[in-house]
This record gives sequence, C-alpha cells and structure tokens, in this order.
Amino acid sequence: MPPTDLVAASVLPAAGAPISALIRAVDPARLDAQTPCADYAVRDLLNHLLFWGPVLAAAGRRETAPPPAESEADVDLVVGDWPASLTAVFADVAEAWGDVEAWEGTTSMGGPEPLPAAMVGGMAVGELVVHGWDLGRALGLEPTWEPGVLAVVHAEVAATAGIGREMGVYGAAVPVPEEAPALDRLLGLTGRDPHWTP
Repeated sequence: MPPTDLVAASVLPAAGAPISALIRAVDPARLDAQTPCADYAVRDLLNHLLFWGPVLAAAGRRETAPPPAESEADVDLVVGDWPASLTAVFADVAEAWGDVEAWEGTTSMGGPEPLPAAMVGGMAVGELVVHGWDLGRALGLEPTWEPGVLAVVHAEVAATAGIGREMGVYGAAVPVPEEAPALDRLLGLTGRDPHWTP
C-alpha cells in the first residue's frame, strides 16, 4: 500500500469529526437554505450523504449496498432521527476505510466496472471534508480541520479531481492562489469558490 493511502486511512475519523458536530447544529428551519453546491439546499446535501454513505462504507468492505432508490432525488432520507442516522453513517464509513486493506486492489460502488479502491477511499475522505465545509458555510459556521488532515485530503482530491470532473462530481476548477490555505486550494479543485457566502 502506498504511504499516502495509509495516511489517508488514518485521518478518516478526524476528517469526519467537524461535519458530525455540524449536523447536531442544523436548525430544521434552515433545511431549505442554499449550500455552495449549486443543486443542493441543506436538505439535499444531507440526503446525498445519507444516500451514498452506506454505499461508500460497503465499497470499503467489498460488500454490496444497493442505494435505497434509483436516484437520491427519488427518496427523502432526512426524516425521523436523521442526525443519529447520519452520525452512524459517518462512523461506518470511517471504520470501513480505516482498515488499510480496504485501499488495496479494486472495489465497486454498484457500477458495472470495478474502481481502484484507493480512488474510492480518497473520494470518501474528500466527501467528509468538502461536504463538511458545504454544510458549515450554509449554516454560517466555520468547521476546522487539523493542517495534517487538510494536507492529506488535498493530495487525495488533487489525485482524483480530473476524474471527478469527467464524472460530473466536480465542477470546473476555481483558480486559487498557490499560497492560499490548503482548504481553499482543495475547494478550488472541486469547483467551489472558497469565499462563497449564502
């Protein structure tokens, strides 16, 4: 296993901690607030995480976890005690991809072709930080991560940004100065404006 994958596996809990704290701060009155994701209000973003989180965790274990619907737009998972459900999802993703063997070989997210496991693991750790920032900005809060975590996530996002844009997961890169903070640079790679405000 490349050293970078070993490090990425080890930072997953720290990558997910800020967003786990944020979901407990979501005011139901803010579920319709816009996020930096052009197509997502807060409810849509939370639904996205609840929809794909179990699939990411299953991919780390080489298991199959069919999504609950054909599209995340076809189901509303932000119901009941959704904060507890989402907290459990984050913990499951961190546990699955915290196993260094999960990053070896190939895995699947339900598509016809296998994917490099290291790429999917990188997507998992990136999702936690990038969507944590999305949610924080939408709520007017500023989640923070340790510099070491951001350095690892930046490296993972940089390695997969091109493929992410081809898949429609990321938008066109937003230019960010090289001397900017690591968080700003990785956000720019995903097509986000680090200075976005509601």
